[in-house]
Amino acid sequence: MEFGDKTVIVTGGAKGIGRATVLAFAREGARVAIVDLDAAAGAALAEPLGERGRFVRADVTRADEVERAVAGVVAAFGGIDVLHNNAGIQHYGTAIETTEDEWDRVLAVNLKSMFLMSKFAIPEMIKRGGGAIVNTASVQSYYNQRRVCPYAASKAGILGLTRSLAIDFAKDNIRVTAVCPGSVDTPMLHYAAETLVGGDADDVIRGWGEKVLLGRVGRPEEIAETVLFLASPRASYITGSAHLADGGLLSGF
Repeated sequence: MEFGDKTVIVTGGAKGIGRATVLAFAREGARVAIVDLDAAAGAALAEPLGERGRFVRADVTRADEVERAVAGVVAAFGGIDVLHNNAGIQHYGTAIETTEDEWDRVLAVNLKSMFLMSKFAIPEMIKRGGGAIVNTASVQSYYNQRRVCPYAASKAGILGLTRSLAIDFAKDNIRVTAVCPGSVDTPMLHYAAETLVGGDADDVIRGWGEKVLLGRVGRPEEIAETVLFLASPRASYITGSAHLADGGLLSGF
């Protein structure tokens, strides 16, 4: 039970990579707070975790709701040791096609939320003598497909935020890293297949997987295991860095 005495917050924890990460931390004994807007999915995920699970409905783009969510987790579990900033949305469009509201929304959910969650969680980690933050970035932090203007900007920004947090809080024994998934079989990937290509999303995703060195798209559980490693004492000398979990996608370009 690697996280048996730890409290973990996972944003965007109700579905996809976040859900898999919640279950992985719970398997390793952690007390896990699921922060999401989807109350039905979040509550259903937390329920079987019993006293070691808690769902907190919050809009992570709003400082007041983030502050309330963090305070609620501290009240319930006594502190915070690990933060997995995972909330994210996608939007397709060029700079001309994308409205200002669409740009603002993607940047708020994907990047501003990580700033806000870190802002309010880090003081609680300092009280505990340290902690770990793992941010979900993307292969598109490095290389972009077409028509992902706000998404790519947000994911590139996550790497800068990760480095800044690592530099500023290393003295407090807080490590900050990023995981950069490639194509992973999540609701977001199905949305991408339906939006960009159309037809049978499963067929489209299989085709995308064939372009990866390992011959398939990733599973959410595989990204979750990377997050667990980065948050664990096994990664005690790792901070300020980003880690590809892409099945060799970028190596094959």
